[in-house]
Amino acid sequence: MTEKGKQRKFDAIECMVNYIKEEPQNFENAKLLVANYNQPGEMISAENSAYLISENLPSPMGANLTAFASTAEAKEAQEKLEGQVYQWNELKEVIQANSSSVLAEISVLSARLETAKINRNRIKQMLGENAATQQQLDNIQGEINALNQQINSVKSKNTSVLTELQLIEIQLKELEDLLQKSMIKSPINGRVLNTYAEASEVAQYGKPLFEIADLSRLEIRAYISELQLTDFSLGNKVEVKVDSQNGMISYEGVITWISDEAEFTPKIIQTKEERVALVYAIKVEVENDGKLKIGMPAEVWLK
Repeated sequence: MTEKGKQRKFDAIECMVNYIKEEPQNFENAKLLVANYNQPGEMISAENSAYLISENLPSPMGANLTAFASTAEAKEAQEKLEGQVYQWNELKEVIQANSSSVLAEISVLSARLETAKINRNRIKQMLGENAATQQQLDNIQGEINALNQQINSVKSKNTSVLTELQLIEIQLKELEDLLQKSMIKSPINGRVLNTYAEASEVAQYGKPLFEIADLSRLEIRAYISELQLTDFSLGNKVEVKVDSQNGMISYEGVITWISDEAEFTPKIIQTKEERVALVYAIKVEVENDGKLKIGMPAEVWLK
């Protein structure tokens, strides 16, 4: 059990030891418990227990490792079942050393196997050119077969260690996946306009966290009369003007949308006479140099 109260369960003691080695930061100040062999169902402190590794007392993952509440109980079992008694710190060193040595042995044999396969290909080519004999090819094939048998033998004798490492790798991938899912990334580049949550706040599913907009290109919504409709087409370039202290600033825009239906002029238009007229809405996209802001009034001029 971790310091934050999160429980992790393992199939065997050796799985827990190897996982602690891979993720020590997750087990600082953690409470480690193991099953008491003499009292089935009872969990005892891992640090205060004694351990027996005996081929006559198998464990679930094949390391033949069992925990006892005291050294006396472990030695009593040792007299009947043989094997070796360890304390917690000794046990961690033994299991971790076994894992490292098995991986190192497999790595060395695999390297020799790759070299042998390269030599076999070379001898095959030489044989086709009558520069090598069939005996040489048979010898290198025999070496490859022997190396494959050695690798399989090491793996079969250390099934528990390899299984533990595979389980640890799966657990690490699951943790990495959870970490990736816990990171919030914006789907676009832009500026945050509003925030709806604070750092370290628990976010509920479906709750918006922030509002973001890409301000590098802005969209202007303008209105044209029925008489002007024929002068505007999709893709037309227009001039967008906004007020400034030194007169009007002009930008080049492109018409991206023209409404198919007429509507009454929006209420933002100043005079009542203009508000009752029917107009067509258009959208113009313009590149923003940083001076254009959301909600800023603008004029659209035909070039």
